[in-house]
Amino acid sequence: MARDSIGIGLMGVGTIGGQLVKSISDKAEALADIVGCPVVLRKVKVLPEDLSRPVVHGMPAQLFTTDEEEFFNEPGIDIIVEAMGGVEPALEYHHRALSTGRHVVTPNKELIAKHGADLTALAEEHDVSLLYEASVGAGFPLITPFKHDLATNEISGIYAIINGTTNYILTMMAREGMEFAAALKLAQEKGYAEPNPENDVEGIDAHYKLAILASLAFHTQVKPENVHHEGISRLSSRDFRYAAELGFAVKLLAIAKQVDNTIEARVHPVFIPEESQLAKINGVYNAVLVEGDMIDKVLFFGQGAGPLPTCSSIIADIVAAAQQVAGGGTRDRRRKDSGRSIKPMSEVTTRYYLRIKAADQPGVLAQIARILGDNQISIASAIQKETDPSTQAAEIVLMTHPAQEKAMQQALGEITGLKIVKEVSNFIRVEDDI
Repeated sequence: MARDSIGIGLMGVGTIGGQLVKSISDKAEALADIVGCPVVLRKVKVLPEDLSRPVVHGMPAQLFTTDEEEFFNEPGIDIIVEAMGGVEPALEYHHRALSTGRHVVTPNKELIAKHGADLTALAEEHDVSLLYEASVGAGFPLITPFKHDLATNEISGIYAIINGTTNYILTMMAREGMEFAAALKLAQEKGYAEPNPENDVEGIDAHYKLAILASLAFHTQVKPENVHHEGISRLSSRDFRYAAELGFAVKLLAIAKQVDNTIEARVHPVFIPEESQLAKINGVYNAVLVEGDMIDKVLFFGQGAGPLPTCSSIIADIVAAAQQVAGGGTRDRRRKDSGRSIKPMSEVTTRYYLRIKAADQPGVLAQIARILGDNQISIASAIQKETDPSTQAAEIVLMTHPAQEKAMQQALGEITGLKIVKEVSNFIRVEDDI
């Protein structure tokens, strides 16, 4: 039977929620045309302090409520959009919405990364959908392609730049020779970085997103705690200069690979060949390179943050849910768990770049090489870059052949303990085949 309308309930009117209120109004005609009936915003749950926001003043007062009971008891809500962020009370609200037969749409990456599997099972139990396209990639589609377009592919690898803040900072460090602190300050001045940038610059945001993508790609629940993550704060302009000399770019990559019957999942700075497509992704843009047995390589590219791109993906999910409500669509089904295990970071094998400050005297490189060799690590190249006569210290740059992470960590500890070594200034993993 044809529907007169489909009702939306929205939770949260921050940057994203506020834009969504406007976008649903602006796109009302297009939404009705696509779905087959009007899509109507029926109720918005806000915090008391949100009542002073401009978006609230521009809409009918009865649309907004601070009372969750009033919100959930509002008649005619078919789809609930959660744009609050965080885990609590969002998780409780997701449970309540799904358990009462409402479809749920959310951009909440932390919640989906931590509880997506359980919430998806709850949605199936109640024959509704949990949709979260905007949780990764914001304005460009990723979740839907993994669920549908790439569904028959055996995915072998994901290499992703999925945090626009860090990519902007790294772009400034590479192009302008800026140090991390200066590049971060510039990102904050331009509004790309938060006053407290920890989630971005320490790889936390990216590791939530990678947990979501890896779970979809490899049909295994990859939890955030399974994803090793490091940030970019220890990078120096020297690392970018030396990388360029060696033919590499430096990016913060989220990497997930299928190796035999295990999955690697890690986020950290990486040297990648300068001719790689990902090396050319600059500024606040995001990109995700996917390798599969049928597609070979596919690159998804676009803006990874911002209210309008995020709302574009939220509205796409609203359309999908609305078509299900109207009887013109089908609900996603979970794939059978593949049973693959998560490989510990200590067992990952890759190449390494090392930058070491040591005494400028004969035999230094021989002692370092001995430690690496004792740990089954072979040196591919070694260059003495700079000497400081005032401290009688030299900077040595090493590139290794592939080695296991636990062996490298053991070697780094031993090298740091050498009397002739003033510091291991940095080490960065290398991915040659992207």
